[in-house]
Amino acid sequence: MSTRELRIPYPEEIPASAGQTPDEFEREMRFLVAAKLYELGRITSRRAADLAEMDRVDFLDRLGSYRISVWNYDPEELEREIEEARRRAQS
Repeated sequence: MSTRELRIPYPEEIPASAGQTPDEFEREMRFLVAAKLYELGRITSRRAADLAEMDRVDFLDRLGSYRISVWNYDPEELEREIEEARRRAQS
C-alpha cells in the first residue's frame, strides 16, 4: 500500500503549553485524527489504529479516555469480527 504524508504546522509553544514534548503532542494528534475518523464511521478501527501507529487493541482501549465508543461497527464489519471470533474460538 502506498502512503502519503500530511504535514500540519503548529506553533512551537503548543506542546509545552499542553504539558507534552513535541513527539508526545504529535503522537496524540495522530491518535485524535484517527479516533475522529473512526467515530465518524469513515474508517475501520483497524485502519484507525494503523493511522495512529498503534496496536488495534490499544487504540480501542484508549478511545474511552476521549469518550469515544468502541462500538462503531457497520453491519459488514461487525459480521467480519464475529466470524473472526468464531474462528479463534474453534482453534
